[in-house]
Amino acid sequence: MTSSRWRSQLLKLTALLGSLSALMALLDPDRVAAIMGLFLVGVNGYSQFYAIYVGTRLATAALGLLAARPGQAPILGDLTALFILAQPAGRLVAATAIGLPHGPLLWVCALEMALGIALLALRPGPVKIH
Repeated sequence: MTSSRWRSQLLKLTALLGSLSALMALLDPDRVAAIMGLFLVGVNGYSQFYAIYVGTRLATAALGLLAARPGQAPILGDLTALFILAQPAGRLVAATAIGLPHGPLLWVCALEMALGIALLALRPGPVKIH
């Protein structure tokens, strides 16, 4: 399988995982928030949670699906990877002040880093015109 094909498959996997995590957040926000170390309070707390854990994840999933289509510009996959890597990057900033995440969130962080780095590593090279 070519690196382009691997990248397309990873983009589709990213879209699936993002969609499933958004669905879980939509169906049981308090449980997902607790796993993430959050406690949702009032309308603003839930609004912010839905914006990030439903809206942003669905948008990233949609971008991943678009990027996975044959013939798409590689920049779309790069942007998908950057959106995925933005989360562990933020967690690493927090780690300098308060430490690394624990439990399930540490595994989520590791998965995000692995997917994002793999997507960038599998970026297709420039097309050569003869």
